[in-house]
Amino acid sequence: MTSRLAPDDPRRLPVDHPGFKFHETRNPYYAKIRDLADGGAALDHDAEERRGKWRDLFRARAPGLPAQLRLVVEVGCNGGHLLNGWAEREPGTAFVGVDWKYKQIFLAADKARKKGLANALYVRNHADRIDYLFGEGEVDRLAVYFPDPWPKKSQWKNRTVREDWFRKAARVVRPGGELHIKTDHAGYFDWMEGHLGRCGELWETLELTRDLHAGHPSPLALEIPDVTLFERLFIRDGLPIHSMLLRRR
Repeated sequence: MTSRLAPDDPRRLPVDHPGFKFHETRNPYYAKIRDLADGGAALDHDAEERRGKWRDLFRARAPGLPAQLRLVVEVGCNGGHLLNGWAEREPGTAFVGVDWKYKQIFLAADKARKKGLANALYVRNHADRIDYLFGEGEVDRLAVYFPDPWPKKSQWKNRTVREDWFRKAARVVRPGGELHIKTDHAGYFDWMEGHLGRCGELWETLELTRDLHAGHPSPLALEIPDVTLFERLFIRDGLPIHSMLLRRR
């Protein structure tokens, strides 16, 4: 926030506050997202208008999608490398990518458009507003891969995956649905475990590992979309991948 905002300006509110207001920006990718011809990406509050309606939107874009349509969401999708790969691999599943960066959302949606991926949509919004983007139990699988660890103690308040976020995620993931998180940062993983322990009534732990690829015969051979761009670099550098797979109770 800038000091030029009025004291009652809603942009002073925390981003997850119901009264928070997004605003237009001079970022050139704001207009590019807004003007995408196929509607493959949405901005801020416009994206939140799709809450509870995602499956209908996908069926309108691709009438051949199955009646029992799975909805998979990646938070922090970057340029869509992973999500577009998933969408190509599983044409009968609907995928939504969420990221805070205008340019990355535009690039991801533009690549999906060029590949004809009607089952991939992108959203410019904030991870802390996930329960404004998706309705109660609307999501089948939620993925969060390599979120910013904010390593300094003074920065921990900026970390996404914490108790209140686990609770928000539990509102949008259906009972029996899954949440998968990966990080290369051991300290952040410890932090996540601690916060998860405070809401264990919501999540069952299916898998918890501090070296996800330890048993793989050739982890260096793993390619996108089985691993992320960052993950490939971490594997190359010998860094273990910490992973938790959770099921909504």
